[in-house]
Amino acid sequence: MRKEVLLACLFALSATCWPAIARANEFVFAYVGIEGDPYYLAGRRYTGLTLKQPHPPLPGAKMAIRDSRIIGRSLGITFKLIEKAAAGADELATVIEALHREAGAKVFLLDVPAAMLRATAGRLAGAPLLLFNIRNRDNDLRNENCAPNLYHAVPSYRMLTDALAQYLFKKGWTKVLVLRGPGEADQAYAHSFSASARRMRLEIVGDRGFELTNDPRKRGESNVALMTGGPDYDVIFIADQDGEFGRYVPYQTYLPRPLVGDEGLTPAAWHWTWERHGAPQLNQRFARIEKTRRMSGADWAAWVSIKSVVAAIRKTGSSDLGGLRRFLTDPDTTIDTYKGSPSSFRAWNNQLRQPILLHTHNAVVARAPVEGFLHETNYLDTLGFDRGESKCVLAR
Repeated sequence: MRKEVLLACLFALSATCWPAIARANEFVFAYVGIEGDPYYLAGRRYTGLTLKQPHPPLPGAKMAIRDSRIIGRSLGITFKLIEKAAAGADELATVIEALHREAGAKVFLLDVPAAMLRATAGRLAGAPLLLFNIRNRDNDLRNENCAPNLYHAVPSYRMLTDALAQYLFKKGWTKVLVLRGPGEADQAYAHSFSASARRMRLEIVGDRGFELTNDPRKRGESNVALMTGGPDYDVIFIADQDGEFGRYVPYQTYLPRPLVGDEGLTPAAWHWTWERHGAPQLNQRFARIEKTRRMSGADWAAWVSIKSVVAAIRKTGSSDLGGLRRFLTDPDTTIDTYKGSPSSFRAWNNQLRQPILLHTHNAVVARAPVEGFLHETNYLDTLGFDRGESKCVLAR
C-alpha cells in the first residue's frame, strides 16, 4: 500500500506529495518566540547600565543541532531547526499548528511568556506534539497548570529554592531574613523560598518588601540598613529578578551576613564557570556559535531539550512520539546533562530532574542536591515537587 501511494505521488507530481517526500528523512525541531518580546528589550537605567539582560537562547538550540549531526548520520536522519516568531498570544497556537502541518515540525521549543505558555499548552494538550518550556520557572506550570505534552527543561522556582535551602541547612545557616521586591516574579521567587524553608526547617525571622525609590515617605522600604535591622539572622535571601535593588545590598546590611537568591549565592541551571563533567567543552562549543556572550541557563535548557529528544530517537530507533514520550519519562532513562547526574523527566509533571548549580558571579560554589540529602528512588527528586506533593494530573 505504501508503495502504491509513493508511485502515485511520483507520477502525479502533486504539490502536496513532494514536501512529504523531501521530509522523509528529516526530523524537524521548531524554536518559537514572540515578535518584539519585551522580555528581551534592553533594560537600561538612567546611568546607561544594563542589569541582568536576558538573551534569546536560540544559540543553545543551534548548538544541539550541530552536536547531533554524527548521531543523525548514523541513523540516516537529518535533524533540522526552524525559527518562527508569533505576533502575539492569539497567534501562538496557530503558528505551532501551521509549522507542524506545513513543515513537519514535531518538537517545539517555546520561548514565550508564562501566560501565553499556559494558554497554548492547554489548547494543544491533545495534539501530537512535544512542547518544551525553556524559559518559565513558574511553579504552577508543574502543578495545576501542567499539560500532558508540555515538558520543562528549565528548573522550577521550587527546584532552585530547594537547592538553596539544602545548602543553608548543610551550613547551619538556619535563620533567614527575606527581602522581596514588588514584581510578580519577585513574589513568586520569595513565596517558593518560603515553602523550601519549611521543608528544610529553616526559620524566616523576617519577610520585608523593598522598593527602589527616592520618595522620603518610603524611606523604610529603600534603605538597606533600616530594612536589615532588628532580629538576628544567619543569611539574607533576596528576591529581585531585575537586580536594580539587590546590587545595593552587599556591604550595606545592618549585620555582616552573606546573601543568597538574586544576589550573592545564586541557584541556576547553568553557569559558565562550571568546570566538571565535560562542562568546559560544552561552553567552548557554545562559544563557537555565539561569540558575544557566555552560555546561560536558558541556552542550556534549549540545548538539553533537543539533546533529550535526539537521545530518545537513538535509543528507541523510532521517531514515533508515543515512544519518545515513554522514553523521556522512563525512570531508567539517562540523559547526560553535563552536570554529573543522569537525568530524565518526571512522569508526574514532565519536569526534567537535574542538579542545580549554586554560583557567585565568577565561581560555582556547590552543586545540589547537597551531599547527605537522600531519596527513596532518585536523589534528584529532593529538588522540586515530588510525586506525593504534585498537583499535576496528566491524562496521557
